[in-house]
Amino acid sequence: MSVLPDPFAAFSLEGRVALVTGAGKGIGRAAALALAQAGAQVIAVARTGTDLAELAAEAPAGRVEGWEMDATAPAFLDRIRALPGLDILVNNLGINRPLPFTEVPVETLDAMLSVNVRTTFLVSQVAVDAMRRGGRGGAVIQVSSQMGHVGSPRRTVYCMTKHALEGLTKAMAVELAPEGIRVNSVCPTFIETPLTAPMLADHSFREFVQSRIPLGRVGRVGEVAPAILFLASPAASLITGAALMVDGGWTAQ
Repeated sequence: MSVLPDPFAAFSLEGRVALVTGAGKGIGRAAALALAQAGAQVIAVARTGTDLAELAAEAPAGRVEGWEMDATAPAFLDRIRALPGLDILVNNLGINRPLPFTEVPVETLDAMLSVNVRTTFLVSQVAVDAMRRGGRGGAVIQVSSQMGHVGSPRRTVYCMTKHALEGLTKAMAVELAPEGIRVNSVCPTFIETPLTAPMLADHSFREFVQSRIPLGRVGRVGEVAPAILFLASPAASLITGAALMVDGGWTAQ
C-alpha cells in the first residue's frame, strides 16, 4: 500500500518568493502574513510605510520586505521587472464606489476600470515575466469577488470589473498552463475590512447583506487568507482557471 504524503507539507512555501499588492490592510495584509508564516519570502506592497512596518513586525523575522509605493504607478512595474524571479503573485488591488447605475460619473467609471482591471492586467504581465525568469512556474491569485459571478444594485461598475477579472483569470490560466503557471481567483463575500467598513456601518445595508448569506454573517480576513494560501501552495498543483468562492453561500442561491 502506498503511503500518502504529509498533507501539511503540501502547504509549505519554503524557498518561494511572493508578491502581494494592497498588503497594508485587510485581505492583503492577512494574505501576506499567511504566506510568510508558510515559509515564503513576501514582498508586501502598500502606500503607507507604517502599515508595512507593522506587518513586518508581526510576520516571522525576515520574511517580509516592504515596498512603500503606489502599485498603479509605472515605477512599480519597473521594480517587478528588476526581480530575478518570482513564484507567487497575489493581485489584491481594488476599489469600489457604489452608486445607482445612471448616476455613475465617467470619472468613477474610469477610476474603477483603471485600478480593478487595467492595473491588475499590467501587474500580472510583468509578474508572469518574472516567473519565467525564475524558471519554476508559479501561481497567480486574483482577489476577485462574489460580484464577479452575480449582479447587485448600485454595483454595476464593480460587478463589471470583477466579471472582467474572472475572464482574465480563465484566459491566463489556459495560456500559461504549459509553462507551469497556475492562475486562479478568490471570490469573497462582504468581508470586514477598512474598505467595507463605511458600507457595513449602515445597519439596513448590513442586514441586507447578512440576509443574502446563508451562513448569516459577513466574513473576516482570516477566512480569506487561507484560501489564498491554498491556491498559492503545492496543495493546489492541479488547480488552475478556477474561482474559489469564499462567500458564505451567497452565489449558491
